[in-house]
Amino acid sequence: MEKIQHSHVQVRGLKLHVAQSGTGPKVVLFLHGFPEIWYSWRHQMIAVANAGFRAIAFDFRGYGLSDHPPEPEKASFKDLVDDVVALLDLLGINKVFLVGKDFGAVPAFMVAVIHPERVLGVITLGIPFLIPGPVGIQFDLLPKGFYILRWAEPGRAEADFGRFDVKTVVRNIYILFCRSELQVAGENEEIMDLVDPSTPLPPWFTEEDLGVYATLYQNSGFRTALQVPYRCSQLDYGITNPKVTAPSLLIMGEKDYFMKFPGMEEYMKKGIVKQFMPNLDITFMPEGNHFVQEQLPEQVNELIITFLNKN
Repeated sequence: MEKIQHSHVQVRGLKLHVAQSGTGPKVVLFLHGFPEIWYSWRHQMIAVANAGFRAIAFDFRGYGLSDHPPEPEKASFKDLVDDVVALLDLLGINKVFLVGKDFGAVPAFMVAVIHPERVLGVITLGIPFLIPGPVGIQFDLLPKGFYILRWAEPGRAEADFGRFDVKTVVRNIYILFCRSELQVAGENEEIMDLVDPSTPLPPWFTEEDLGVYATLYQNSGFRTALQVPYRCSQLDYGITNPKVTAPSLLIMGEKDYFMKFPGMEEYMKKGIVKQFMPNLDITFMPEGNHFVQEQLPEQVNELIITFLNKN
Protein backbone atom coordinates (compact mmCIF):
# COMPACT_ATOMS: atom_id res chain seq x y z
CA MET A 1 0.00 0.00 0.00
CA GLU A 2 3.05 2.26 0.07
CA LYS A 3 2.22 3.41 -3.48
CA ILE A 4 -1.03 4.99 -2.28
CA GLN A 5 -0.92 8.60 -1.06
CA HIS A 6 -3.50 10.02 1.32
CA SER A 7 -4.78 13.54 1.82
CA HIS A 8 -7.81 15.50 2.99
CA VAL A 9 -9.40 17.99 0.62
CA GLN A 10 -12.13 20.55 1.24
CA VAL A 11 -15.17 19.65 -0.88
CA ARG A 12 -18.47 21.52 -0.51
CA GLY A 13 -17.70 22.50 3.07
CA LEU A 14 -16.51 19.07 4.23
CA LYS A 15 -13.05 17.57 4.53
CA LEU A 16 -13.04 14.37 2.46
CA HIS A 17 -10.34 11.72 2.71
CA VAL A 18 -8.81 10.99 -0.70
CA ALA A 19 -6.46 8.14 -1.65
CA GLN A 20 -4.46 8.39 -4.89
CA SER A 21 -1.95 6.33 -6.84
CA GLY A 22 -0.31 6.84 -10.24
CA THR A 23 0.20 9.90 -12.40
CA GLY A 24 -1.18 8.90 -15.80
CA PRO A 25 -3.07 11.42 -17.95
CA LYS A 26 -6.31 9.41 -17.75
CA VAL A 27 -8.05 9.24 -14.37
CA VAL A 28 -10.06 6.43 -12.78
CA LEU A 29 -12.30 7.39 -9.86
CA PHE A 30 -13.42 4.51 -7.61
CA LEU A 31 -16.69 4.73 -5.66
CA HIS A 32 -17.14 2.31 -2.75
CA GLY A 33 -20.16 0.46 -1.37
CA PHE A 34 -21.17 -0.64 2.16
CA PRO A 35 -19.61 -1.75 4.46
CA GLU A 36 -16.73 -0.65 2.29
CA ILE A 37 -14.40 2.31 2.11
CA TRP A 38 -11.48 3.54 -0.07
CA TYR A 39 -9.54 0.43 1.08
CA SER A 40 -11.99 -1.83 -0.80
CA TRP A 41 -10.21 -0.72 -3.98
CA ARG A 42 -6.64 -1.39 -2.76
CA HIS A 43 -5.99 -4.11 -5.36
CA GLN A 44 -7.51 -2.15 -8.25
CA MET A 45 -5.79 1.17 -7.45
CA ILE A 46 -2.31 -0.33 -7.58
CA ALA A 47 -3.11 -2.31 -10.75
CA VAL A 48 -4.53 0.61 -12.75
CA ALA A 49 -1.70 2.89 -11.57
CA ASN A 50 0.83 0.29 -12.76
CA ALA A 51 -1.04 0.21 -16.08
CA GLY A 52 -0.42 3.95 -16.58
CA PHE A 53 -3.57 5.53 -15.12
CA ARG A 54 -4.14 7.85 -12.18
CA ALA A 55 -6.29 6.08 -9.57
CA ILE A 56 -8.38 7.98 -7.03
CA ALA A 57 -10.69 6.64 -4.32
CA PHE A 58 -12.32 8.66 -1.58
CA ASP A 59 -14.33 7.94 1.53
CA PHE A 60 -17.85 9.23 0.94
CA ARG A 61 -19.10 11.96 3.26
CA GLY A 62 -19.73 10.45 6.69
CA TYR A 63 -17.62 7.36 5.93
CA GLY A 64 -14.18 6.46 7.29
CA LEU A 65 -11.89 9.47 7.52
CA SER A 66 -14.24 11.93 5.77
CA ASP A 67 -16.34 14.47 7.67
CA HIS A 68 -19.99 13.85 8.38
CA PRO A 69 -22.42 16.31 6.81
CA PRO A 70 -24.00 18.70 9.33
CA GLU A 71 -27.32 16.83 9.14
CA PRO A 72 -26.59 13.19 8.25
CA GLU A 73 -30.29 12.27 8.25
CA LYS A 74 -30.79 14.59 5.25
CA ALA A 75 -27.90 13.17 3.18
CA SER A 76 -28.77 11.67 -0.20
CA PHE A 77 -27.31 10.22 -3.38
CA LYS A 78 -27.45 13.71 -4.90
CA ASP A 79 -24.84 14.78 -2.32
CA LEU A 80 -22.51 12.06 -3.58
CA VAL A 81 -23.04 13.16 -7.19
CA ASP A 82 -22.27 16.77 -6.28
CA ASP A 83 -19.23 15.66 -4.24
CA VAL A 84 -17.84 13.71 -7.22
CA VAL A 85 -18.19 16.69 -9.56
CA ALA A 86 -16.77 19.14 -6.99
CA LEU A 87 -13.83 16.82 -6.28
CA LEU A 88 -13.04 16.57 -10.01
CA ASP A 89 -13.21 20.37 -10.30
CA LEU A 90 -10.93 20.82 -7.30
CA LEU A 91 -8.35 18.38 -8.69
CA GLY A 92 -8.53 19.97 -12.15
CA ILE A 93 -9.86 16.80 -13.79
CA ASN A 94 -12.12 17.35 -16.78
CA LYS A 95 -13.12 13.78 -17.65
CA VAL A 96 -12.91 10.54 -15.72
CA PHE A 97 -13.60 6.82 -15.79
CA LEU A 98 -16.03 5.97 -12.98
CA VAL A 99 -15.84 2.59 -11.24
CA GLY A 100 -18.65 1.92 -8.76
CA LYS A 101 -19.28 -1.09 -6.55
CA ASP A 102 -22.51 -1.98 -4.72
CA PHE A 103 -24.38 1.27 -3.96
CA GLY A 104 -21.35 3.23 -5.25
CA ALA A 105 -22.67 2.27 -8.69
CA VAL A 106 -25.65 4.59 -8.15
CA PRO A 107 -23.70 7.89 -8.04
CA ALA A 108 -21.62 6.57 -10.96
CA PHE A 109 -24.79 6.13 -13.03
CA MET A 110 -26.23 9.45 -11.84
CA VAL A 111 -23.06 11.39 -12.72
CA ALA A 112 -23.04 9.73 -16.16
CA VAL A 113 -26.69 10.73 -16.72
CA ILE A 114 -26.57 14.27 -15.28
CA HIS A 115 -23.00 15.21 -16.28
CA PRO A 116 -22.20 13.06 -19.35
CA GLU A 117 -19.51 15.53 -20.49
CA ARG A 118 -17.40 14.54 -17.43
CA VAL A 119 -17.44 10.78 -18.07
CA LEU A 120 -15.09 8.73 -20.27
CA GLY A 121 -16.64 5.40 -19.29
CA VAL A 122 -18.50 3.59 -16.50
CA ILE A 123 -17.65 0.28 -14.85
CA THR A 124 -19.88 -1.16 -12.14
CA LEU A 125 -19.50 -4.26 -10.03
CA GLY A 126 -22.47 -6.12 -8.59
CA ILE A 127 -25.12 -3.57 -9.61
CA PRO A 128 -26.65 -3.09 -13.07
CA PHE A 129 -28.14 0.26 -14.09
CA LEU A 130 -30.32 1.53 -11.24
CA ILE A 131 -31.33 5.08 -10.39
CA PRO A 132 -33.70 5.75 -7.47
CA GLY A 133 -37.04 6.79 -8.88
CA PRO A 134 -37.37 5.80 -12.53
CA VAL A 135 -35.22 2.65 -12.54
CA GLY A 136 -34.94 1.65 -8.90
CA ILE A 137 -35.21 -1.50 -6.82
CA GLN A 138 -38.78 -2.78 -6.47
CA PHE A 139 -38.94 -2.58 -2.69
CA ASP A 140 -42.48 -3.94 -2.57
CA LEU A 141 -41.25 -7.26 -4.00
CA LEU A 142 -38.45 -7.76 -1.47
CA PRO A 143 -39.04 -10.36 1.27
CA LYS A 144 -40.14 -9.10 4.68
CA GLY A 145 -37.17 -9.09 7.04
CA PHE A 146 -34.67 -8.44 4.22
CA TYR A 147 -31.69 -6.40 5.43
CA ILE A 148 -32.36 -3.43 3.10
CA LEU A 149 -35.88 -3.05 4.51
CA ARG A 150 -34.72 -3.55 8.10
CA TRP A 151 -31.89 -1.02 7.86
CA ALA A 152 -34.20 1.52 6.21
CA GLU A 153 -36.14 1.72 9.50
CA PRO A 154 -34.68 4.55 11.62
CA GLY A 155 -33.10 3.14 14.77
CA ARG A 156 -33.39 -0.54 13.85
CA ALA A 157 -29.85 -1.14 12.59
CA GLU A 158 -28.47 1.16 15.29
CA ALA A 159 -29.99 -1.10 17.97
CA ASP A 160 -28.89 -4.26 16.14
CA PHE A 161 -25.30 -3.07 15.56
CA GLY A 162 -25.10 -1.53 19.04
CA ARG A 163 -24.99 -5.00 20.65
CA PHE A 164 -21.52 -5.56 19.16
CA ASP A 165 -18.24 -3.74 18.61
CA VAL A 166 -17.62 -2.20 15.18
CA LYS A 167 -15.18 -4.93 14.17
CA THR A 168 -17.81 -7.62 14.77
CA VAL A 169 -20.44 -5.69 12.82
CA VAL A 170 -18.17 -5.35 9.76
CA ARG A 171 -17.08 -8.99 10.10
CA ASN A 172 -20.70 -10.19 10.22
CA ILE A 173 -21.74 -8.12 7.21
CA TYR A 174 -18.81 -9.37 5.14
CA ILE A 175 -19.65 -12.98 6.01
CA LEU A 176 -23.36 -12.42 5.27
CA PHE A 177 -22.83 -10.57 2.00
CA CYS A 178 -20.45 -13.26 0.69
CA ARG A 179 -23.35 -15.68 0.51
CA SER A 180 -25.40 -16.22 -2.58
CA GLU A 181 -28.79 -16.17 -0.81
CA LEU A 182 -30.72 -13.11 0.32
CA GLN A 183 -30.19 -12.01 3.93
CA VAL A 184 -33.64 -12.28 5.52
CA ALA A 185 -34.23 -12.18 9.28
CA GLY A 186 -37.18 -13.88 10.94
CA GLU A 187 -39.82 -12.05 12.92
CA ASN A 188 -37.97 -12.35 16.25
CA GLU A 189 -34.40 -11.89 15.04
CA GLU A 190 -32.21 -9.13 13.68
CA ILE A 191 -29.78 -9.19 10.73
CA MET A 192 -26.71 -9.61 12.97
CA ASP A 193 -28.31 -12.79 14.39
CA LEU A 194 -28.00 -14.47 10.97
CA VAL A 195 -24.23 -14.98 11.48
CA ASP A 196 -22.87 -17.74 13.69
CA PRO A 197 -19.98 -16.17 15.67
CA SER A 198 -17.79 -19.20 14.89
CA THR A 199 -18.03 -18.62 11.09
CA PRO A 200 -14.54 -17.89 9.71
CA LEU A 201 -13.76 -14.94 7.48
CA PRO A 202 -13.56 -15.74 3.75
CA PRO A 203 -10.01 -16.78 2.74
CA TRP A 204 -9.41 -13.64 0.64
CA PHE A 205 -10.27 -11.29 3.57
CA THR A 206 -7.66 -11.27 6.32
CA GLU A 207 -7.86 -10.24 9.95
CA GLU A 208 -5.56 -7.38 8.94
CA ASP A 209 -8.09 -6.28 6.29
CA LEU A 210 -10.86 -6.49 8.87
CA GLY A 211 -8.77 -4.38 11.24
CA VAL A 212 -8.41 -1.62 8.63
CA TYR A 213 -12.17 -1.53 8.03
CA ALA A 214 -12.90 -1.60 11.76
CA THR A 215 -10.55 1.32 12.46
CA LEU A 216 -12.13 3.41 9.68
CA TYR A 217 -15.70 2.66 10.76
CA GLN A 218 -14.82 3.23 14.42
CA ASN A 219 -13.84 6.72 13.32
CA SER A 220 -17.06 7.44 11.41
CA GLY A 221 -19.65 5.16 12.96
CA PHE A 222 -22.67 4.16 10.88
CA ARG A 223 -24.87 7.26 11.14
CA THR A 224 -24.38 8.63 7.61
CA ALA A 225 -23.72 5.15 6.19
CA LEU A 226 -27.23 4.01 7.14
CA GLN A 227 -28.78 7.13 5.63
CA VAL A 228 -26.89 6.73 2.35
CA PRO A 229 -27.75 4.25 0.90
CA TYR A 230 -30.48 2.62 2.99
CA ARG A 231 -32.68 5.54 3.99
CA CYS A 232 -32.56 7.58 0.80
CA SER A 233 -33.00 4.84 -1.81
CA GLN A 234 -36.68 5.55 -2.33
CA LEU A 235 -36.26 9.27 -2.98
CA ASP A 236 -36.95 10.46 -6.50
CA TYR A 237 -34.14 12.66 -7.79
CA GLY A 238 -36.14 14.13 -10.65
CA ILE A 239 -34.30 12.23 -13.38
CA THR A 240 -36.55 11.42 -16.30
CA ASN A 241 -35.68 9.22 -19.28
CA PRO A 242 -32.26 8.26 -17.88
CA LYS A 243 -29.63 6.97 -20.30
CA VAL A 244 -25.88 6.38 -20.09
CA THR A 245 -24.28 6.70 -23.51
CA ALA A 246 -20.65 6.37 -22.37
CA PRO A 247 -18.88 3.03 -22.94
CA SER A 248 -19.80 0.81 -20.01
CA LEU A 249 -18.94 -2.50 -18.38
CA LEU A 250 -20.87 -4.48 -15.77
CA ILE A 251 -18.89 -7.11 -13.84
CA MET A 252 -21.26 -9.48 -12.08
CA GLY A 253 -20.48 -12.47 -9.89
CA GLU A 254 -22.84 -15.35 -10.58
CA LYS A 255 -22.82 -16.07 -6.82
CA ASP A 256 -23.60 -12.47 -5.86
CA TYR A 257 -26.80 -12.42 -3.79
CA PHE A 258 -27.93 -9.43 -5.86
CA MET A 259 -28.69 -11.92 -8.64
CA LYS A 260 -31.59 -13.09 -6.42
CA PHE A 261 -33.25 -9.67 -6.26
CA PRO A 262 -36.69 -9.86 -7.91
CA GLY A 263 -36.31 -9.53 -11.69
CA MET A 264 -32.57 -8.77 -11.62
CA GLU A 265 -31.24 -11.85 -13.39
CA GLU A 266 -33.71 -11.36 -16.25
CA TYR A 267 -32.92 -7.61 -16.35
CA MET A 268 -29.26 -8.40 -16.96
CA LYS A 269 -29.27 -11.67 -18.89
CA LYS A 270 -32.05 -10.74 -21.30
CA GLY A 271 -30.38 -7.41 -22.07
CA ILE A 272 -33.22 -5.23 -20.76
CA VAL A 273 -30.59 -3.12 -18.98
CA LYS A 274 -29.21 -2.09 -22.39
CA GLN A 275 -32.29 0.07 -22.96
CA PHE A 276 -30.65 2.45 -20.48
CA MET A 277 -27.00 1.71 -21.33
CA PRO A 278 -26.78 1.02 -25.08
CA ASN A 279 -22.97 0.75 -25.00
CA LEU A 280 -22.84 -1.79 -22.16
CA ASP A 281 -20.84 -5.00 -22.06
CA ILE A 282 -21.60 -7.53 -19.31
CA THR A 283 -19.14 -10.05 -17.90
CA PHE A 284 -20.43 -12.76 -15.56
CA MET A 285 -17.86 -14.37 -13.28
CA PRO A 286 -19.02 -17.91 -12.37
CA GLU A 287 -17.41 -18.00 -8.90
CA GLY A 288 -17.77 -14.30 -8.15
CA ASN A 289 -19.60 -13.14 -5.03
CA HIS A 290 -20.68 -9.67 -3.88
CA PHE A 291 -17.08 -8.64 -3.10
CA VAL A 292 -15.66 -9.81 -6.41
CA GLN A 293 -12.99 -7.09 -6.58
CA GLU A 294 -11.50 -8.31 -3.29
CA GLN A 295 -12.27 -12.00 -3.84
CA LEU A 296 -10.84 -12.29 -7.38
CA PRO A 297 -8.69 -9.15 -7.76
CA GLU A 298 -6.44 -10.34 -10.59
CA GLN A 299 -9.37 -11.31 -12.82
CA VAL A 300 -11.26 -8.10 -12.04
CA ASN A 301 -8.14 -5.98 -12.58
CA GLU A 302 -7.63 -7.54 -16.00
CA LEU A 303 -11.24 -6.80 -16.99
CA ILE A 304 -10.96 -3.19 -15.79
CA ILE A 305 -7.61 -2.48 -17.45
CA THR A 306 -8.73 -4.05 -20.75
CA PHE A 307 -11.79 -1.77 -20.71
CA LEU A 308 -9.73 1.33 -19.84
CA ASN A 309 -7.22 0.66 -22.61
CA LYS A 310 -10.01 0.14 -25.14
CA ASN A 311 -11.77 3.40 -24.31
